[in-house]
Amino acid sequence: MHRNMSAALAAALAAASIAALPALAGTTPTAPKTVAAPAGPATGIRHVFVIVLENEDYAASYETNKNPWLGKILQKQGTLLTQYHGIGHVSLDNYVAMVSGQAPNPATSSDCNVYTDFQPSPAVLDPRGNGQAVGAGCVYPSGVKTLADQMSAAHLSWHGYMEDMGNVASREPKACGQPGSSAGVGTQDGTQSASATDQYAARHNPFVYFHSLIDSGACKRNVTPLTTLAGDLRKPSRTANLSFITPNLCNDGHDGPCKGKDATGSNAGGLVSVDHFLSVWVPRIEQSPAFGKDGLLIITTDESAVQDDASSCCGEQPGATDPMPGIYGPGGGRVGTLVIGRCVAKGKQDATPYNHYSLLRSLEDLFGIKTGGTDGKGHLGYAAAAGLAPFGPDVFSSCPTSPKVG
Repeated sequence: MHRNMSAALAAALAAASIAALPALAGTTPTAPKTVAAPAGPATGIRHVFVIVLENEDYAASYETNKNPWLGKILQKQGTLLTQYHGIGHVSLDNYVAMVSGQAPNPATSSDCNVYTDFQPSPAVLDPRGNGQAVGAGCVYPSGVKTLADQMSAAHLSWHGYMEDMGNVASREPKACGQPGSSAGVGTQDGTQSASATDQYAARHNPFVYFHSLIDSGACKRNVTPLTTLAGDLRKPSRTANLSFITPNLCNDGHDGPCKGKDATGSNAGGLVSVDHFLSVWVPRIEQSPAFGKDGLLIITTDESAVQDDASSCCGEQPGATDPMPGIYGPGGGRVGTLVIGRCVAKGKQDATPYNHYSLLRSLEDLFGIKTGGTDGKGHLGYAAAAGLAPFGPDVFSSCPTSPKVG
């Protein structure tokens, strides 16, 4: 699902968006209208694992899915968020939202076939105080921060694990994973489709779209091939507080049949290969000392496979330059999300509305990030939106009586 857009057109739209907001020049953004910072669930969670799947709607993943892991086994282990939504179509805009709270722009809504810098730079923020960079492009200026930046500032560890990254050096480097062998901005993204030996997709790696992480070297230090996760799971001291896991284009369900093999050697793709991946990696995560001590596993999906499902929730607002991020409407459709681990009830369904901005806010709260951000209380971009709820007692319904706040 791609909306193709040239770099020149994206730049023109960026310029037009600035012109359409004359109040930006010399204006100090007004204070955002946000709800009071919640105390946060007192969970004691210190290790969170996020696995992002691709292009499946709620019904296909959780109601009619005949594959055992996603269809049955994992639902019995945790709480299924039945009204969880993506925030746009296609892929990249959803990944960017999960880690930064930035809404789709015309380039990210087209999956950034050319790896271009966001313009204007330095970033100009929407004067409405929502933390949104006004313009278009792929790689956000260093002033636009991410959850990874917040965690580093709070002396918490984070790691991105990208399956197949670096398998073919001419497509992307093994560290960080920007498109192209030179990993330079302006490069045509050769990872938009898979090869038999390399099924990595840069657009599913949100960390390569922020200069704050690239220019500081944080991306090279912290974003590595998925194979490194096995070793990092052996000891809690080696396991990051946040592990963001992206399967390849076969194992995440995007392709089918696949150019290469999945986690168990099949090329089936779709939900079959999703199940194969989960059958291999979820037990490894759940058997790790860090997960057993204070872990949480979140399995989500970027967007609905039904492109005309542009449903949304939670008062989602578009960005300044992409008024219809769902192509046919405001959102990325109903996808559902599974939450498993500490404080989470087993075999439960929860109909509270959530989306990817809710996920970001939840992670910020779980890790005790309470300063900075768009609202001054630790929430970035639309994760600071008025009335947006993080995962609460509905999700963390099985906590011990007196746990310590994360």
